[in-house]
Amino acid sequence: MADLFDNPLQLDGFEFLEFCAPNKGVLEPAFESMGFSLVARHRSKDVQLWRQGGINLITNYEPGSPAAYFAAEHGPSACSMGFRVRDAARAHALAIARGAEPVAVPTGAMELNIPAIRGIGQSLIYLIDRYGDDLTIYDIDFIYEDGVERHPHGAGLHTIDHLTHNVYAGRTAHWQDFYARIFGFREFRQFDVSGEYSGLNTRVMMAPDGRIRIPLNEEGADGKSGGKGQIAEYLRAYNGEGIQHIALASDDLYAALDSLKQHGMQFAPPPPDTYYEMLDERLPGHGEPVEELRRRAILVDGSTEGSSPRLLMQIFSQLMVGPVFFEFIQRKGDEGFGEGNITALFRSMEEDQLRRGTLSKPD
Repeated sequence: MADLFDNPLQLDGFEFLEFCAPNKGVLEPAFESMGFSLVARHRSKDVQLWRQGGINLITNYEPGSPAAYFAAEHGPSACSMGFRVRDAARAHALAIARGAEPVAVPTGAMELNIPAIRGIGQSLIYLIDRYGDDLTIYDIDFIYEDGVERHPHGAGLHTIDHLTHNVYAGRTAHWQDFYARIFGFREFRQFDVSGEYSGLNTRVMMAPDGRIRIPLNEEGADGKSGGKGQIAEYLRAYNGEGIQHIALASDDLYAALDSLKQHGMQFAPPPPDTYYEMLDERLPGHGEPVEELRRRAILVDGSTEGSSPRLLMQIFSQLMVGPVFFEFIQRKGDEGFGEGNITALFRSMEEDQLRRGTLSKPD
């Protein structure tokens, strides 16, 4: 797809997300429950590649690595992102010239030296120019498992649609500036959500290529939670700012969810029945089978004005990797982020917090 606006680093989408944990046994079942398969292992390090469609997830347990130090501080978490670029050396030099912090990542003999800069919460952002049909980083640094399908279909998830950052109050502007100044991102959308006891302010940043989208979340200023809302809970559990949830896209969300349930996926509490009873009124002529949506607890947002509906279908997992959860999404012409659904999700998460005792009703 053509760039939407000036693309100084020549970004070209997500290449991978890297996860870490102090011990094995947390990340693997989470990935398996989403239909991912272990397809390759690093030639010399305790690093594994999990894949589904075009989504690459990496687990890193290598002692003494940035991932190991990250896991010691944050627990199970997403510790780095890989951005595709057309020329990694050029992009890295330009990022540093634009104010990015360079990071020296230890490499072994006969191993690629992939340039990186510092990102959210001391995570890393790698710049990757070996991808697609050419010789990729995995062909060089990894060994594929015998007989494995290199791009398994899994549950039918194929792309990282977006991922969010949770930040401290007042820090959204800092991270907006970071992504705009270093990479040329622009603000794409903004919206505020108010639950019964807490709030959420979101600013969505989008890369020039249109394929890397990062909503920035901070606690709403008008929240009544006394510092115990969802963003505050994440920041405490995670010990800082970082990636909160990752949205994975499918072309058939109904079939994908049926497969995920067979894999044992646990989802967030469903919305009340009134959500579906009011769907036809909110989105007249949406064309989706309401009972099938209700049975799977799929949320629907978008617009039905004009010649054909433009819909966004989404559902969220429970917490899966520390305080990180996943979103499963299908876009039918709508490029939003489910602003109309987020209030319903936000309130269901408040109910979960009330049940767990991490949030209490104000007097």
